[in-house]
Amino acid sequence: MNTSNILIIAKELAIQQNQVSTVVSLLDEGATIPFISRYRKEMTGSLDEVAIESISTRITVLREVDKRREAILASLEKIEKLTPELTKLINEASSLTELEDIYLPYKPKRKTKASMAKDKGLEPLATSIFSQKNINVYAEAAIYVNEEKQVVNEEDALQGARDIIAEWINENKQVREIVRELFLNNGVISSKVLKNKEEEGQKYKDYFDWEEPIKKTPSHRLLAMRRGEKEMILSLDIKPDTESSIRLIENKVVVATNESAEQVKLAISDCYKRLLKPSMETEVRLLSKDKADKEAIDVFSKNLRKLLLAAPLGQKNVLSIDPGFRTGCKIVCLNKLGDLLYNSTIYPNAPQRKVVESGEEIKSLCEKYAIEAIAIGNGTASRETEEFVKSLGLPSHIIVVMVNESGASIYSASAIAREEFPNHDVTVRGAVSIGRRMTDPLAELVKLDPKSIGVGQYQHDVDQNELKLGLDNVVMSCVNSVGVEVNTSSKELLSYVSGLGPQLAKSIVEYRNVNGPFKDRKSLTKVPRLGDKAFEQAAGFLRIRNAKNPLDGSAVHPERYGLVEKMSKDVGATVSELISNTTFRKKINLKNYVTDSVGLPTLNDIMNELDKPGRDPRDKFEVFSFKEGVNEINDLKAGMQLPGIVTNVTNFGAFIDIGVHQDGLAHVSHLSDDFVKNPSDVVSVQGKVMATVLEVDVARKRISLSLKSDPYGKIPKQKKAPVKKERQEYDGDLQSKLAMLKGKFGN
Repeated sequence: MNTSNILIIAKELAIQQNQVSTVVSLLDEGATIPFISRYRKEMTGSLDEVAIESISTRITVLREVDKRREAILASLEKIEKLTPELTKLINEASSLTELEDIYLPYKPKRKTKASMAKDKGLEPLATSIFSQKNINVYAEAAIYVNEEKQVVNEEDALQGARDIIAEWINENKQVREIVRELFLNNGVISSKVLKNKEEEGQKYKDYFDWEEPIKKTPSHRLLAMRRGEKEMILSLDIKPDTESSIRLIENKVVVATNESAEQVKLAISDCYKRLLKPSMETEVRLLSKDKADKEAIDVFSKNLRKLLLAAPLGQKNVLSIDPGFRTGCKIVCLNKLGDLLYNSTIYPNAPQRKVVESGEEIKSLCEKYAIEAIAIGNGTASRETEEFVKSLGLPSHIIVVMVNESGASIYSASAIAREEFPNHDVTVRGAVSIGRRMTDPLAELVKLDPKSIGVGQYQHDVDQNELKLGLDNVVMSCVNSVGVEVNTSSKELLSYVSGLGPQLAKSIVEYRNVNGPFKDRKSLTKVPRLGDKAFEQAAGFLRIRNAKNPLDGSAVHPERYGLVEKMSKDVGATVSELISNTTFRKKINLKNYVTDSVGLPTLNDIMNELDKPGRDPRDKFEVFSFKEGVNEINDLKAGMQLPGIVTNVTNFGAFIDIGVHQDGLAHVSHLSDDFVKNPSDVVSVQGKVMATVLEVDVARKRISLSLKSDPYGKIPKQKKAPVKKERQEYDGDLQSKLAMLKGKFGN
């Protein structure tokens, strides 16, 4: 283990070196982030998942730097350029950028102007001029005129010398650092529309002539401009002021006032425009894109976490409806485990309007299958279908809930859905998914690619590997924080359990299908290929309800069962009595059970679990209803106050479903009475809000909303572009997503 890397991470995160080294060791041994966070608190000093993930990410980057460092040292040694001074410089470099700057002068190159000038024998002239001694440069250059070497006159010789000097300046580590900082701190990104692309690129209209400091460009705006460039609508340029940049280099390089210095100045100007500027623009493009990607993925991850951890209704008998007009409403009945019992189609809406027949069927099914809740997808005809169901006079204990169906159509056409329901079409599968989302959002949403759930922005523009890694980590964190019932869960849900993965999850389901439900956690070790390490990582997150040992249904890890048994014995109770009787638990003095390997953090976790074994950390389910009588965008008027559900949070605001088939946008300036820097600090996906309608554009299907107590009062100053621009960017993202879906599933 590289101790310098440990020290770097400890300083960056402001934690102890031993905490970092412990986490790195555990990760290297195959431990997962949820396992380390939950079950190795004494070893890590109770670091949470965020800190552990930061350590994991950073050690990966630093190891890549080490790998590149070794390659550079080997390359320099091979060409016999490695000196003690250079070795020290390389070993002290802390980033890939710094390493590449050091290596640049020695890096193998294709033919350049400088190399051709060197071939003509002009390097001594370049050296003489670059020293900036007071010489007659033309007289000096005359010495190198040689027609055989294609140096036809003094100016030709001086040009070659300047080409060599320009390359030297470009390869100077200090110069590159200065110019890089200038680009990062003072660079301006400018966007122009390409010739004759105005009509085709209307969604990028606001960027037809746009510029702003790259340092302050928000991620969504940068990604929008880059997409416009990729689609060949826009041209982008990133640079600081040219004169200021050249002057800065001159201040570093020019040390005299004479003819030689004037030649060096000419070389500097050429170096900047031909070599440094393109090189630094490329670097800054990559750095800014990387920063924008991280911000976009962070927003996406926060939204996804809120969606996955949305309150579950729990195990109920459900009638689920995928609403529609012409094609009717697909209905399915599910039992408490989510199994499909019945499916049919009713036509309560236009054009058929078979209201009576449809109503009778719903009532009959509710009675036959002891329905406790009705889930209605929030897509086309949702409000009409909701009104129809609520008009039937169903028993008061049957709740009616509108469910976000985003991504349900993608699930219904997926291989997972086909495997689950090989004898049913996509409409039935979609209705099943809607119902299951109400009872357990997490268990159903893990079957989808997180990118298709619809809570991100520019997900097709960011680094796809980083996006997948980030979102997978979120899903794993959510699944393990809730825990998984091993006897009823799908292999998709099990695959996210710490230490398992797709293959072991599949093996567990296959073993369960052949041998029946698992009776205890220990029997999991009989699953093929599920070894001791996998069991250690997974066991604490797997639940077996109604097992003989009640701890099997809790988050207490099997490695601590002996400790709990000792506690129960010490207070004269069984483990079951210790769980059910508070009096016994109050007799326990945790300090008596502290050892070298078990401290108070673990003991407190155990006591919390004994208090409520296997508790679900998600919020309690609450029935939500949109405002009656407001079903279409035409029903909206400025000033209306309406209940809504947040469907997406972006850097520029929040999109809110108010029940009119078109989400409204509450811009960041209207999310709170106070200044808001980060929208996710004040609103979250699936959050229930009361919104005021500010403006309605029926023709363009645009709804502006406010969450402020005084929506028409003074707006806090925000660092923002116009609302129109940001909404347009988001719509462009939706159009991109729609095109992708049409290509995959047709119209």
